This record gives sequence, C-alpha cells and structure tokens, in this order.
Amino acid sequence: MKLKIKLFSLFVLLFSLGSLTAQETSVMVRALAKDAKFIGSSIGGAKIVIRNAQTGEILDQGLTSGSTGNTKLIVETPQKRYSRLTDEKTAGFKAELDIDKPTFIEVEAQAPFNKKQARVVSTTQLWVIPGKDITGDGVILEVPGFVVDILSPQTHERIKSTEEIDLKANIVMMCGCPVTEEGIWDANQYEVKAIIDSQETKSKEVTLNPTQKPSTFTAQTKLEKGYHTITIYAFDPLTGNTGVDKTNIVVN
Repeated sequence: MKLKIKLFSLFVLLFSLGSLTAQETSVMVRALAKDAKFIGSSIGGAKIVIRNAQTGEILDQGLTSGSTGNTKLIVETPQKRYSRLTDEKTAGFKAELDIDKPTFIEVEAQAPFNKKQARVVSTTQLWVIPGKDITGDGVILEVPGFVVDILSPQTHERIKSTEEIDLKANIVMMCGCPVTEEGIWDANQYEVKAIIDSQETKSKEVTLNPTQKPSTFTAQTKLEKGYHTITIYAFDPLTGNTGVDKTNIVVN
C-alpha cells in the first residue's frame, strides 16, 4: 500500500513539473495595408511586438519580411470563408513564444516602420495556448493610410517670391504599392492637396494632379515673402485612407 502511495505521489509530482515546462509556441503575424497588400521587405517591413497583456513583458519582436503577396488573390478576388490570402513568400513575422500556461497577449504592428511620418500602430489581443501554433495567414493586423513623401520643395529651401514653386509628392499605399491613373490603386480616385500656412498671409490650398510617373503628383504656385509650412495630404473618399507629410520653406 505504501509503495502505491509513493508511486502515485511521484506521478503527481512528475505531472506537475511537466505542466510547468515552457513550450515554444509559434504565432505568425502579418500587417495588411488597408485596401492594399501586405507590408514586407520592399518598404522595410512592419515592426511586430508581442507582449504579455497582463504584465507588459515583451515575449518576442521583429520585422515582417517577404513579398507583398498575390495582388489578384488579395484585392481582386472575393474572399471565401477559410480561404487563405497568403503563401510561403508573403510577408510576415513568425514569433516564437516560450509559455507554460494559457497567456493573454497583445500583438502590435508599427508600420511601415521605416517611414516615420506615415507610421501608424495597429494592435489586437488574443489568448495563446502552449504548443498550439497559430500558422497560415496567422494574426493579421490592418494598417490604414498612405505613405506621403514631399519631394519638392526641399526642407528649409529658400525661394524668391518672383519664382514659381514646384510642389511634388510621392504617394503610395502603406505596403508600397504604386498609385497610377486607372490602375488598381487609381490616382484619379484620391484627393491630393497642399495646405500652405504662414504667419504673414492667409492659409492657401493647392490641388496636386497625377503625372505619368507612377505615384507622383505635382502642382505649381507662387507665395509671398515669409516663412511657410507646407502640408501635403492624400485622401481616399471611398475607404477613408489618409496620409500626410510636412515641410517648411522660406520665401524672400
């Protein structure tokens, strides 16, 4: 009888030790640009941070890498339940979590990570069970917006009041996908304007128009003498996607 009790106690002890052993659990995380494709290597990736939602401890972090994915599959084909949007080449970050019990996590995407003026943060929360991998499409975080880069005028450029000022901006989707007239991302669909502010004069708005060069919008204007802040924005009235960049110039 004593032997049975000892064996039973040993079994309980071993079971308890086993249940406390951390198991590496994989979680695939992807960042999907709103109305576009996945954010990957071509634009520098999205930074993914996974935390224990209750303690704030960082469990894993890294950048998404890979391609933006299959255009036809992602934006042109009606999506069916359980159908995959991704393949092995599609951008993502495979997190490896060492957890020994069901853990409530927070998943954060900062994207696109290399474009500070466009970067937004998207988050979600979910439970993860030790040894129960989340693979395939995985956890997909939507990232809204446009990446807007002012190409002209340059920061703190000095321009004569008698000269015309060239306004030029490069505008792409958050995944880096190009904006072109009558393309999948139609430049004619978007409102692109420059708001020019100055302490000396009233605010002024100028519409930028698409050019033959993909993702490039331009306009010309004249300004009175003074210090001017130029804000160029892109807005899609159908999706609500919005992007902004700013610069400052001196007109003398």
